[in-house]
Amino acid sequence: MTAQSSSKLHKATAFAPASAANVAIGFDILGFSVDVLGDKCTVTRTDKPGVTISGSSGVVKDIPRDPEKNTAGRALLAMQESIKPGFGFDAFIEKGIPLGSGLGGSAASAVAAVVAANALLDKPLTKLELLKFAMQGEAVSSGSLHVDNISPSLFGGLVLTVGIDNPRVKQIPVPNGIRAILVHPHLFLSTKAARGILKPDVKMSDFIWQTANLGGFISGCYTNDLDMIRASFEDVVIEKQRSQLIPGFDAVRAAAMANGALGCTISGAGPTMFAWSLDADAVKVRDAMVAAFQAAGKETDDWIVAISSTGACLVPG
Repeated sequence: MTAQSSSKLHKATAFAPASAANVAIGFDILGFSVDVLGDKCTVTRTDKPGVTISGSSGVVKDIPRDPEKNTAGRALLAMQESIKPGFGFDAFIEKGIPLGSGLGGSAASAVAAVVAANALLDKPLTKLELLKFAMQGEAVSSGSLHVDNISPSLFGGLVLTVGIDNPRVKQIPVPNGIRAILVHPHLFLSTKAARGILKPDVKMSDFIWQTANLGGFISGCYTNDLDMIRASFEDVVIEKQRSQLIPGFDAVRAAAMANGALGCTISGAGPTMFAWSLDADAVKVRDAMVAAFQAAGKETDDWIVAISSTGACLVPG
């Protein structure tokens, strides 16, 4: 693939929202965007092909400057290697998402970078093409190719992605009136470490249960069946392995459910936890989750968000 550019743009800035991955029953394939938080990336054309990272700001300032070790840098390198635009990219990253929070900070940087770089091309690429480049960046952080943070950050909303080499992306409708409540305890949790504790094998009974829950959850979203969503919103494979890494997990989940949540689980690799509830219950669910974390000795940040978003987009630099 080659793409010689005559774009008039010399520089572009993009915003990519945070995301909550797995959504309990969709490990590595399901996630939703959280647009109250996000990363920005400003990409500038350079005369020499290649990628440089000129700096960063925001909540994370000490990021790798080597593009091979930087999620945004590696995504841009993948783009350079594939399309050979005839010029280079310099990236400046503004971090709005804490690393190790379970909110897709690594993915958002990669997504913002490729969306900004795309604006500099004469023939912009499709979102699906950008997805594949951003996946290469995400692998720097997590150690594997997966898309449950990348896809919602890029496309917005609740997103199911099937496949890696040839991914198929489907935005799933969410019933009106549902809100996501996210509570982030002040704790760093490495994605690689959280993946490293997972057992490679799954019992047949758990596989069947988890598959049924994924099918039930998605069908509930399409048919506005809140009872089906509530009944299916349970992870029987990953959650019980990772919950030990989050102080107060059981109490936080129990508090959310006792106050009307449809479901409550880990956001991505954690330590952030999220719940879904009806709008009328969102504040009391949030307050209960925060109180449970505080009882476990953890201060928190929290957000209540609609599960809808346009995903990554260009913004003023």
